[in-house]
Amino acid sequence: MVMVRKAFILLKAIRFEHTVFALPFALTSAFVASYGWPRVPTLGWILVVMVGARTAAIAFNRIADLDYDRKNPRTAGRALVTGQLSPRALWIVLIVAAAAYFLAAAMLNHLCLLLSPFALAALLGYSYTKRFTVGTHWILGFCLGLAPVGAWIAVRGQIALAPVILGAAVALWTAGFDIIYACQDIAFARKHRLFSLPARWGARRALLVAAFNHVATVWLLVLFGHLTDLGWLYLLGVVLLVPALFWAHRMIRPDDLSRVETASFFANGVLSVIFFLFAAADVILISSRIRI
Repeated sequence: MVMVRKAFILLKAIRFEHTVFALPFALTSAFVASYGWPRVPTLGWILVVMVGARTAAIAFNRIADLDYDRKNPRTAGRALVTGQLSPRALWIVLIVAAAAYFLAAAMLNHLCLLLSPFALAALLGYSYTKRFTVGTHWILGFCLGLAPVGAWIAVRGQIALAPVILGAAVALWTAGFDIIYACQDIAFARKHRLFSLPARWGARRALLVAAFNHVATVWLLVLFGHLTDLGWLYLLGVVLLVPALFWAHRMIRPDDLSRVETASFFANGVLSVIFFLFAAADVILISSRIRI
């Protein structure tokens, strides 16, 4: 029971459920690059790469932000702050996750392995960006935007324009929600001289910028579909994002940020999965027609 409890605390500390945030976009890229179902070993190693990279990144983030988390009432209950987990335990998690990440990259292909250190360096380095730039939101977006590019390389062994466009869409998608999330800590960020768009411009203008990011996201997703000759099912999936994203933004107001977590989870944990299901169905439908 003690081991189970420790495992639960660890999974909660690294917000393991948030791995799903970039995963649907990576899987979309893999399906499109494969013209249908990816090979099972390739799909499996892509999942290991995603989980390994994300776990290593969040473990490092918790360690890097420990001093700030102790001072922030919103994060004072985190396991590393309360002592339920030690920094040593998270370092072990980080090392194991990074090892799994590099192993999976090596099992995919040579280019994946060659680029893997740079991708992980970006993910780890992000943790320090809020100390010196309001661009921290887009740097996080860039890190998550690497997922669909990496999945494409995993399948085809080369980089192309289409996954870069999808990666840009993910970058703006992520940045938009990170800006919304940062609105919760405006006072704390200003007090401790941390950089964020809401701390610089205030919640009202920051939320407007977040909305513009998501408008651009939809446009880039349409462009991705055009570049890859996807059909009506994919386009329907993109169209459905528009009212859903609008609703998510309507849930949040500058003077009421109580539903930020709900809106973020709805968009990243539900909308992104629905988008992937429509994209995968479209690819499979098109590939079946080609075979016929």
